[in-house]
Amino acid sequence: MFENLQDKLDRAFKVLKGQGSITEINVAETMKEIRKALLDADVNYKTAKTFTDEVKEKALGSNVLTSISPGQLLTKIMNDELTALMGGEVTDLDLKSNPTIILIAGLNGAGKTTFTGKLALHLKSKGKKPLMVAGDVYRPAAVDQLQVLGEQISVPVYANKESKDPIAIALEGIAEGKKNNNNVIIIDTAGRLSIDESLMNEISEVKAQTKPHEILFVVDAMTGQDAVNTAKVFNDRLDFTGVVLTKLDGDTRGGAALSIKSVVNKPIKFIGTGEKMEALDVFYPDRMASRILGMGDVVSLVERAQQQFDEKEAAELQKKIRKNKFDFNDFYNQIQQIKKMGNMKDLMGMIPGVGKMMKNVDIDDDAFKGVEAIIQSMTPFEKENPDSIQQSRRLRIAKGSGSKVEDVTKLIKQFEDMRKVMKQFSNPAAAAKMMRNMPKMPQR
Repeated sequence: MFENLQDKLDRAFKVLKGQGSITEINVAETMKEIRKALLDADVNYKTAKTFTDEVKEKALGSNVLTSISPGQLLTKIMNDELTALMGGEVTDLDLKSNPTIILIAGLNGAGKTTFTGKLALHLKSKGKKPLMVAGDVYRPAAVDQLQVLGEQISVPVYANKESKDPIAIALEGIAEGKKNNNNVIIIDTAGRLSIDESLMNEISEVKAQTKPHEILFVVDAMTGQDAVNTAKVFNDRLDFTGVVLTKLDGDTRGGAALSIKSVVNKPIKFIGTGEKMEALDVFYPDRMASRILGMGDVVSLVERAQQQFDEKEAAELQKKIRKNKFDFNDFYNQIQQIKKMGNMKDLMGMIPGVGKMMKNVDIDDDAFKGVEAIIQSMTPFEKENPDSIQQSRRLRIAKGSGSKVEDVTKLIKQFEDMRKVMKQFSNPAAAAKMMRNMPKMPQR
């Protein structure tokens, strides 16, 4: 996401590279490049013009300190303005009511049903007790899809396959949720075109009857400016409380994320970043601005890691590492937790400076496939006792995993090296000694 925009912004900033000061001429040239980059990213024209005018005004009104370059100053101003453009601050869901009723709306194919499941899982992880209501009576298998998702994430679904009345189903679902003490009720609805008057009247009536506390408009980010235009029409009818951008992991230019807040004046609350049910992020404008400018997003990376790693398990693992008992079972479990954090290239892009280096590198989502196959071809004894894997065993493991003996040997060597380093760092005194013995960097 945003790779092309990031490249073009980099080229725009190069106009100021080596310049001693910010002037009307070099800023005008830079702003022209930035405006072109935004338009190429499918950002609304008025939004792009207003944005670059504001950046230019602030840049010309700023004094360049001797400790920073004009390019660095402009990057700082751009970061602040991009953050403001996308909403400034994170906007949480209003979950004060019990039960909180959340209505999901949007076009056909935007990913509403999948988002309903992702949101339910997200709220469940926060200690809520959600119920999903299958209110899409038009799309074949929509109800079945929600029920499958419900089983997958262990969240109940209210469905009435005998009824074709979405208003009645929504009200029945709310009654069911109240009866079972569900404190969040998420109502999935059918996709509809904004030009279909009867369906727009129907969703307006669902809103009137259910009185939701939150109305989330789900939009496919890959539709660019069309997403923004559609959001405006839906907002005029529903006055929704927030926007959800799906498919941000796809081939999207990012225009919707940058334009939607300024056009409809409603915050983006969530972004979908993949197909897995865990691939849903709360939208932080400041973090997204940093990523657009290639500055990474370490906070989100740490948060994703915290969601996947259990403190009790981590403590047990620490004990095993200290005793040099870390084995291939532990290693395999760590790989599964990393995979749950999301797309590998996306994760690498969150590390400052790494995103730019990785942009032309294709990282397969199955990057761990070969390693997993080798570990799965080991016997339980071998997994628990890595030292026992001698040549004859390596030959059998290689055949079983469809790899070469050298691949198995290489993995075992890397595993042993990693185990030594982990053991050293698990002992604070040994780690401090190791750091002291590291070669000193030459002084400038």
